[in-house]
Amino acid sequence: MTTSTDNKEERHRDRMQRKKAVIDASIDRADRDQGLLLVLTGNGKGKSSSAFGMVARALGHGMQVGVAQFIKGRSDTGEEEFFRLQPGVTWHVLGEGFTWETQNLARDTETAQRGWAVAREMLCDPTLGLVVLDELTYPLKYGWLEISTVLDDLANRPPMQHVVITGRAAPDPLIQAADTVTELRDTKHAYRAGVRAQKGVDL
Repeated sequence: MTTSTDNKEERHRDRMQRKKAVIDASIDRADRDQGLLLVLTGNGKGKSSSAFGMVARALGHGMQVGVAQFIKGRSDTGEEEFFRLQPGVTWHVLGEGFTWETQNLARDTETAQRGWAVAREMLCDPTLGLVVLDELTYPLKYGWLEISTVLDDLANRPPMQHVVITGRAAPDPLIQAADTVTELRDTKHAYRAGVRAQKGVDL
């Protein structure tokens, strides 16, 4: 005698078999390797944290990693404290703080362009399997860097080098050039309830 439980199991098995067939076909269609350009943008928390998760993943595969932090001028974050100790990581803090802190357009522009010269060196280095350009969208948004220059340098990087760019308000030309774009949405944040940035979570 067939029970409702048996029918439920059979329906579930049929559904999962159909889903597996779709996923397997999708995997089979992805048949080439290349260096990827990933953009993590949006107002939500976690863009840089996601990028640094990829740093850990790359190191786990024995890859060399380069990190360039635009805008951020502090050197006391947990990520930097940890990753600077790891062999295979080159880490550059290139900023002097957010634009509302520096309040100096010429100085911000010069800092960004000096930082891009460092980033360009990493984008020319075939030994780096992953390059993270943290908060790069801000220098692009404020016009401190030319988007055409940045896109040219990204396009001319080593063919198997992966690049992750983080920051709010990623410009459309960058989004169009990227292979993968993720937009993080801000639904709720403890900061707006008066909670300071917390070590291990925000710092």
